[in-house]
Amino acid sequence: MRTRNEHKEQLVEEKALELLVTHGFDGFSMQKLAKAANVSPATLYIYYKDKEDLITQLGMIHGTKMVDVTLEGFDPHMSFEEGLRLQWRNRARYWLENPMEAKFFDLLSHTPYHKVIAMKMNDRFREVMTVFGRNAVEKNELVRVPFEVYWSIAFAPLYNLIRFHFEGQSKGGKPFTWSDEIMEQTLSLVIKALKP
Repeated sequence: MRTRNEHKEQLVEEKALELLVTHGFDGFSMQKLAKAANVSPATLYIYYKDKEDLITQLGMIHGTKMVDVTLEGFDPHMSFEEGLRLQWRNRARYWLENPMEAKFFDLLSHTPYHKVIAMKMNDRFREVMTVFGRNAVEKNELVRVPFEVYWSIAFAPLYNLIRFHFEGQSKGGKPFTWSDEIMEQTLSLVIKALKP
């Protein structure tokens, strides 16, 4: 039996992300990955059962990293404004420092893999954020709305700014580059919209 080589495994993960982001799920294959990583196809099966297992494991690895960064310094008992501001800063930092992972998760979010990965991820993030939201409502710092409405107002604007940055333009083709000032201006409007 062949043993795992951490360096090769990391290279395979990097190449898999690149290929998935560049060619999408339909244009990705284990054969293409083996060639890009300069390993034999048999080597891939030391690490992964099949293509689906590889994609799921990538999602789990990078999802865990994202959750860890998102929760850095975060306490669910913070004031709503302070906690949301920290969430925005942490999330923005992670995505801006990891553009390949950001594009991978954007791609992943429109596939059945997203649900599988979300179900396998530990519930720590969901639990912390539930306590944060509940505390903010109880302290009358957050209006009570369905989760989908909350998420759409609280985080979709952040991810749109990041997407504009990656594309280098906003709607209508106007050049766009991320700035903390733009983030703060947007966040202020989000907080205002979510206050009772």
